Amino acid sequence: MRFEDILDDVGGFSKFQFLLLSILCLPRAILPLHFLLHNFVSATPPHRCSLGSQEDPLSSDPEVLALRIPRQDDGSFSSCRVYDPPLTSDLGQGNTTAPCPHGWIYNQSQFSSTTATEWDLVCDDKQMNQALATYFFLGVTFGAIVFGQLSDKFGRKSMLLVALISATMLSATSAFSTSYVMFAVSRALCGAALSGLSIIGVVLGIEWTDVKHRTFTGTVMSLSWSVGNMFLALLAYFIRDWRHLTLAVTAPCVAAIVSWWWLPESARWLLANGRAEEAKKYLVQCAKMNGKNECTSKLDTEALGKVTVSDVAEKNHSYLDLVKTPQLRKITLISGLFWFAVAFLYYGISFRISGFGVSIYLTQFIYGAIEAPAKILTFFVLDWIGRRNGQAWFLITTGALIGINTAVPLEFSVVRTCIAVVAKGFSEAAFTTAFLYSAELYPTILRQCGLGYTSCVCRIGSSLAPMIMLLEDVWLLLPPLIFAGTGILSGSLVFLLPETLNVRLPENVFDVEEGR
Repeated sequence: MRFEDILDDVGGFSKFQFLLLSILCLPRAILPLHFLLHNFVSATPPHRCSLGSQEDPLSSDPEVLALRIPRQDDGSFSSCRVYDPPLTSDLGQGNTTAPCPHGWIYNQSQFSSTTATEWDLVCDDKQMNQALATYFFLGVTFGAIVFGQLSDKFGRKSMLLVALISATMLSATSAFSTSYVMFAVSRALCGAALSGLSIIGVVLGIEWTDVKHRTFTGTVMSLSWSVGNMFLALLAYFIRDWRHLTLAVTAPCVAAIVSWWWLPESARWLLANGRAEEAKKYLVQCAKMNGKNECTSKLDTEALGKVTVSDVAEKNHSYLDLVKTPQLRKITLISGLFWFAVAFLYYGISFRISGFGVSIYLTQFIYGAIEAPAKILTFFVLDWIGRRNGQAWFLITTGALIGINTAVPLEFSVVRTCIAVVAKGFSEAAFTTAFLYSAELYPTILRQCGLGYTSCVCRIGSSLAPMIMLLEDVWLLLPPLIFAGTGILSGSLVFLLPETLNVRLPENVFDVEEGR
């Protein structure tokens, strides 16, 4: 007997699963509050050199500034240079200039403070500000490895609590940072903890859901990300100080910790690890809540013990098991590649929120709102064309749209914006599919390790995206061409993977190698 047969008996998608899904949506909605927080807490407002002791009310007069600060090609004042020495009249444009000797004056109309204004991470130090996003996602990468291994060893529920408490404490610490290094380290460690929320929540939801409703479960949990995305825009609009905003996005973690007490452990994981008695407790709860009381008599420990994979309880599995057999090795390699591309493209688009000609708060909200219809459409498309075709074509289309946008002249801003919005929708569809498809590709005994590995590779893509955008200084079209090529190439490789639509989840390596 397979676990799916037992799940069908106790109710594979009813009140118990709805309660589970409702609880898991909260940690999922918390993720974008932190993953995209960089857009606001590390934003760089317009700035100019401070004139030091010469700074006075008259110094904001353009005619006075023109004698002290050089103009750029577009006529605006330079953000990073001053005349040295100052001009005596606005005629000597050939005078020498120097870096700002007295710091900077920042425009506070949009932000009261950010990390850029706190530690003057502008001009020659602007890479340090952009690197904060990279440090965060490197932490997420490390967390994916750690929590993937630990949750396969110690269980989904217990490690989810560890992730929640750690994320809460470290996020609060980052809000009170007194230096750049302290903020960078605390954000990176917070990213590691948040990675646990990301991969454990998805797996726990899917492992309690029957075959027919796995797509629905994955889509609903993914929609909660979009809600969090839009909520971030609202929080950032009303809270313009970076410390207060960081504390505000930390608060929902406390609610998630409280709701954790109502979560069940994965009965599938318990059985796969030879813990039939504990699995029985949760399966009986599931049956009673779903009105399947007559099925509880069948749930004796001996019968459940037969569901357990015989060699699992005796063996400690690790990441090395992902590459020991041919089929699993192919799945591991290609899933890593398409996960890298999914995150690389998604964050490459998400970190650019200045292309709508409106405020960045509205842009952030629009980006979140666009994701919702993309995910709902994904729900129907995946059950129509399958996971493999969906994953492949979503990536290829995203890459193609980014490539097309490079050919559209800059003056056609409306056309470029519309293409970018559609590309954002397809990148989100690719992300939604990736979580579901990966969870279905890996066997139960290695599922969390598999998602830990893919999430690790994914976050490498997230980490590189903000740094690739700096290549605009080399050639304006270089970043979009890199993004486009990555999407098309990785999407093409997905066609080499097996289809998982309406297929039972594999329990062990043998199921994967023999095609279930």
